Amino acid sequence: MKYIDSAQVEKKMGSRLLKNMFAKNIFLLATLIGLVVLVVLIYRVFADSIGWIDFNFLTNKLSTDPEKAGIMGAITGTLWLMLVVAPVTLFLGVGTAIYLEEYAKKGKLQSFIQTNISNLAGVPSIVFGLLGLTVFVRGISLGAIVLAGGLTMSLLVLPVVVVAAQEAIRAVPQYLREASYGMGATKWQTIKNVVLPAALPGILTGVILALSRAIGETAPLTVIGIPALLIPLPDGIFDKFTVMPLQIYYWTIDAALVAEYANLAAATIVILLLVLFLMNSIAIFIRNKFQQRF
Repeated sequence: MKYIDSAQVEKKMGSRLLKNMFAKNIFLLATLIGLVVLVVLIYRVFADSIGWIDFNFLTNKLSTDPEKAGIMGAITGTLWLMLVVAPVTLFLGVGTAIYLEEYAKKGKLQSFIQTNISNLAGVPSIVFGLLGLTVFVRGISLGAIVLAGGLTMSLLVLPVVVVAAQEAIRAVPQYLREASYGMGATKWQTIKNVVLPAALPGILTGVILALSRAIGETAPLTVIGIPALLIPLPDGIFDKFTVMPLQIYYWTIDAALVAEYANLAAATIVILLLVLFLMNSIAIFIRNKFQQRF
């Protein structure tokens, strides 16, 4: 029997415990740095917004007078933008996921499509802005209207929706499909009545999180020429518009000339954070409420 040196074992164990403690402290420090920066940022934003958020701020239009300026135009434009982005990403994203998971044959073509969709999810948002400018604004001659902005933002979040929907569909147990086929259902009937209802919580969660990203993006809309000027409130998808992130961007720039614009930008950030918090809370509620365990 080989003799085991207890002192050597204890030395190795002590070295491993020391390395484990070192790694733990490094990761804890990284987490704390991120939290401190986040807390300071949120505190600064809320402190600068005190006294500026009221009913008039939410209902007034844009104005050159900081005391009279409001974000009703930005809120309306954001809502119209989402009315375009939501159905486009939902139908195209879920439809693509259904095709890739249920109909497409496993092979080089399916792998090529899947790889490109995954790569598109990591492309910088400004690239999608250039694509929207080329195709929708200039190619189709839509101009800087709600429809062009909505289609551009749909391209931005579409890969995220496709991947989320694929994961949700893939998580549906195979025996549910087999049971449906055993009852005489066709493939589409199985997808419609079995797969999609079971995958719906995951799909809706992915869609809501993707819409949250679309609401907070600025670069694509800046590239296609969406203004933040004193424009009328949009009444449809063919009107010019602005959105809250874009208004924050321009007010932040103008703060170098008029200090009060920094307070307006901070107040708009608070409203935008509340909207994003509400949407993310809805996504979490849907996931926890309707998630099925098989």
